[in-house]
Amino acid sequence: MHVDTILQTKGVVVHTLPKTGTLTDAVTLLNTHNIGAVVITDDNQQIVGILSERDIVRQLGKNPTGALALSIADCMTTGVVTAERTTTIDDVMESMTRRRIRHMPIAEDGKLVGIISIGDVVKLKIAEVEHEAEVLREYIAS
Repeated sequence: MHVDTILQTKGVVVHTLPKTGTLTDAVTLLNTHNIGAVVITDDNQQIVGILSERDIVRQLGKNPTGALALSIADCMTTGVVTAERTTTIDDVMESMTRRRIRHMPIAEDGKLVGIISIGDVVKLKIAEVEHEAEVLREYIAS
């Protein structure tokens, strides 16, 4: 299976912010949409970073009273690990596990076209195992 399988189910809506925003902007967006990370893009929808709940908590730990006023550019993770629609789910799982990341933007020609989370991957894997079990039950019953 490929990343596109997940995108076909969950859709391709990705919430983004510019790096000029503040952590307050990011927290508001994360809470409004009940998401765990926001992709940071430039004017051409090129990915320049990602800001996760983990990044925000680290800043709050360093500067509890002033963190929310910080610029996204000062807090985001750069060098974002991305995948393409044709990347296999196994490759995504391996990369997420090895790099300890929970969100992976999906890009085509450097432009953002979707995002998947570890939860999306686990959900797909569970469905795959359940389907295999059902096929085996049907085979045994026949």
